[in-house]
Amino acid sequence: LSLGATLFLSLPAQGEKTHYVEWQAEGLAIPTPLGGLRGDPARGKAVIIDRERGNCLACHHMPIPEEPMHGTVGPPLAGIGARLSAGELRLRVVDEKLVNPNTIMPGFYRHPDQINRPHPDFTAPVLTAQEVEDVVAYLVTLK
Repeated sequence: LSLGATLFLSLPAQGEKTHYVEWQAEGLAIPTPLGGLRGDPARGKAVIIDRERGNCLACHHMPIPEEPMHGTVGPPLAGIGARLSAGELRLRVVDEKLVNPNTIMPGFYRHPDQINRPHPDFTAPVLTAQEVEDVVAYLVTLK
């Protein structure tokens, strides 16, 4: 990444398989939760601040004052839950390139066939479907 941002994303351990849930975008949203899962805002916040999972603070400033480092590469996310629906947030977390092809934001839940990594054992999405739903559940609370 440019502008001095460093993005570290944790991948599943070698040989670890994760179940991929198919999803369908409608316009600029994924209107239904992945796999019908229900997100938990507290778990979502934990994923967001986890520097080895979501690591959202590497690029975004968020209303989480207890965390010391916030990025400035991506847009600030304060109030995002008032501006975007859960479905719109879900698509942005899953694969922002479908909204903005020029973004540097990674797709956190892209289809494994679309993940370009050098070894086949590392082609799982960065986040699980449950983690995506947890992140969305947290982001919608940011009104």
